[in-house]
Amino acid sequence: MQMTGGEALARQLTREGVRDIFGVPGVQLDYAMDGLARCAPDIAFRNTRHEQAASYMADGYARASGTPGVCMVVPGPGLLNAMAGLATAYACSSPVLCIAGHIPLPTVGRGYGLLHEIPDQSRILESMTKWSAMARGPAEIPGLLQEAFGQLRRDRPQPVGLEIPADVLEVVEDVALADPTDGAAPRRPDPDLVRRAAELLRAAERPVIYAGWGVQAAEATAELRALAELLEAPVVMSPSGRGTLSDHHPLALTHLGGRRVLPEADVVLAVGSRFVNGHGQQIPLAPGAKLVLLNAQDDHLAGPRAPAVAIHGDARLGLGGLLEQLGGVAPRPARRAELDAVRAWCDDQCAPIEPQLSWVRALRAAIPEDGILVSDLTQVGYLGRVTYPVYTPRSYLTPGYQGTLGYGFPTALGAKVGRPDRAVVAIAGDGGFGWNLQELSTARQYGIGVVTVVFSDGAYGNVRRTQADTFERRFIGTELANPDFVRLAEAFGVAGARVSSPAQLTGLLREMLAGDEPALIEVPVGEMPSPWHLIRV
Repeated sequence: MQMTGGEALARQLTREGVRDIFGVPGVQLDYAMDGLARCAPDIAFRNTRHEQAASYMADGYARASGTPGVCMVVPGPGLLNAMAGLATAYACSSPVLCIAGHIPLPTVGRGYGLLHEIPDQSRILESMTKWSAMARGPAEIPGLLQEAFGQLRRDRPQPVGLEIPADVLEVVEDVALADPTDGAAPRRPDPDLVRRAAELLRAAERPVIYAGWGVQAAEATAELRALAELLEAPVVMSPSGRGTLSDHHPLALTHLGGRRVLPEADVVLAVGSRFVNGHGQQIPLAPGAKLVLLNAQDDHLAGPRAPAVAIHGDARLGLGGLLEQLGGVAPRPARRAELDAVRAWCDDQCAPIEPQLSWVRALRAAIPEDGILVSDLTQVGYLGRVTYPVYTPRSYLTPGYQGTLGYGFPTALGAKVGRPDRAVVAIAGDGGFGWNLQELSTARQYGIGVVTVVFSDGAYGNVRRTQADTFERRFIGTELANPDFVRLAEAFGVAGARVSSPAQLTGLLREMLAGDEPALIEVPVGEMPSPWHLIRV
């Protein structure tokens, strides 16, 4: 069929099952936008007020729903603005497609100073994607999109990028649309390595499973739970891995609980995790303990880790293979009383961290068990990494090791678009919320029913505490001049309110979630004690 590159883009996206795109339009995307308009209502385009929010929304959509998120931005500054969200998605194993416009194809790399031109844009996009390409004609677009979605579903999910120059989107030529991408076959683990790992686990007296986000990304939570129950093995979840096993389960532990069980384990199975600490070192184990790694990315099996068995493969297939090998294992002695004592120890460690603990409990009391919490970098959120109970997969989203301040609110908007059936709450400090507070406009425009809780202390609290504790209270660059957040929300047409106690927060949050409309709650707070000694991995 004869069509523009913009039409080819929109039609192939529809074939690939894309129903939602987040982005900011601009002159290099005019024909892409027209293509999307021609495909309405099959694809909904939600324009954001900043490209950073577009990429964060695509990430939240992907991680909450399990289906790829798509963002579209103009070249140059548009792509650069989106890079923080792509960096977070890259760190957090999130399947995001970034479609970036480009200057006209004959001018790429010429340095003519065209609108939005930057040096070597392709290399910049490549730095935060597992695969990227540039379309040089409309006829190439369907095949490149087919490959992009194949890459998103292959091995470890991470962002991919497709650049399309403005003239390629505009020109008309014969285009054959491609068949939708088949679900990429997951990487099958080496059966000999699975058998060796099973032998170690069968012989173990005190096995422990360590679960990262990769278990949820592979939809392998059922297999992991079955293996844990078969081995009577506690499951230590990384901060990003929370929700892999419900905190209702007697074998579930946070990484704080891992401090008690990992040093006593004789065999540790780490699945879907980098299994390194914040210093780039392997998480410490007992002398002589055997480490088994199962990961979809092969460089996460190498040093500084020292595994006895390293299995490169899909988490669901690998765990399923271990279950088959261990089918006849004898019942293990129950460790429930031991793990209850570990959880009680964790509670004792966290009890002095007030008022954060009370605010965390207030959030959990108001949010339904399947509700999604997106936790920005805020004092309450930090403690929540080890005190907020998580009951379902894909219901607790973090920025991973990227630590991107300000990601929480827009990521929650994307999560709500991806899972409109779930309650979604974002928590942020006043510093982090300031990164993307303009997206209150996006929430209102599209009726995205996220409730955002802003803990306001008038400072970049972490930095200020460091200046107080380490630098004799020589404060610099940490004070914030905030708006009245309630009036700000109302100016955007979003309901706003202020609370002063955890009980008030629970009641108001329940009420606002029931309304399923965008809303903001401000919680004025003061200085808070440091939880870092409890949450560092």
